[in-house]
Amino acid sequence: MPAALNLINTELSDEQVVERVLEGDTALFEIIMRRYNQCLYRVALAITRNEGEAEDIMQETYVRAYQHLRQFAGKAAFSTWLTRIAVHESIARRNRQQRLVEHANNDVNGEGFAMDNIESGRPSPEDRVSSTEAARLLEQAVQSLPEMYRTIFVMRDVEELSTAETADLLEVTEENVKTRLHRARAMLRRDLYQRAGATSTAAFQFHASRCDRVVKAVFERIAG
Repeated sequence: MPAALNLINTELSDEQVVERVLEGDTALFEIIMRRYNQCLYRVALAITRNEGEAEDIMQETYVRAYQHLRQFAGKAAFSTWLTRIAVHESIARRNRQQRLVEHANNDVNGEGFAMDNIESGRPSPEDRVSSTEAARLLEQAVQSLPEMYRTIFVMRDVEELSTAETADLLEVTEENVKTRLHRARAMLRRDLYQRAGATSTAAFQFHASRCDRVVKAVFERIAG
């Protein structure tokens, strides 16, 4: 394990890590990635519903954050600043993808394809070894929610962000967040949320192999 990783669980704050990275200790940026891989993956996946896109968004988020670290003013928590980058990138990619699908559907005169056909429905090897069947069922139920409810549910109940943080990240009112979260929970309850008995935080795990892959890819892009 790299020496930098030994600092992940210390009292070193995000802001202290950023300060040291800006002073030239760039290897410590790995601490940021290891801390937030799970959160960014879940948020990106909630918006795009595409595992490959979510991983690409994470890499882009870290590269942009690294390139603009000096712009972090400390007015909000670093985690909020970082997650906002991921949210904006996710929404931009989703919108681009939707435009491509609409264009393709127009071109094929009614013989188009749905968004679901673009994304693979096959579970990855990591999905097949998911910790519990209940967590897998919960993931499927959450993914079936409309985006406006899915994203807020993931931020509030999976990532356990506050109502204020979620509203700030999505640029909506706190009342809007509360209303959508209530409706999302109701939808899940009707489906299987209560019956499955799964805890929200067990869903959408970002496995170690992916974590290592993202860290490696980001450092390669930064070095390049």
